Amino acid sequence: MTGRRSALRLAVQGHEDFASLPARATLRRWLALALPDGGQIGLRFVGTREGRALNREFRGRDYATNVLTFDYGGDDGVCADIVLCMPVVRREAREQSKPLRSHLAHLLIHGALHARGMDHGHARQARAMERLERRLLEQLGIPDPYAEVSTN
Repeated sequence: MTGRRSALRLAVQGHEDFASLPARATLRRWLALALPDGGQIGLRFVGTREGRALNREFRGRDYATNVLTFDYGGDDGVCADIVLCMPVVRREAREQSKPLRSHLAHLLIHGALHARGMDHGHARQARAMERLERRLLEQLGIPDPYAEVSTN
């Protein structure tokens, strides 16, 4: 190992609302926090229909979810596709009274951590993943996404 960071290669695809997304440089910066050793990421922003179809086909759940990570386990490091269903992301941000940009950054980092092999299937793993997410988001000036939101 040369001590040099590996490059992060990023491909971005979007749906009809692509123009309202953060700049590619911003998406890259968010991903780079979660992927310090670089990797190859395909980032796709989809609508509800495609999000639901992917979740049904690959997870057996018949609804659109916020983020899906497809980890291809590359021999040279992280190689994955991260799919964000923007109507779900927008709805969640509204329901949780969070800025869309903050929620999107959180979900992108969350998906990238899955690409690194992290999981939240067990309580201990979930706590470790959440701690790392909080720390990375704090570096972006984004509040704790797991903090309780007051509905008063």
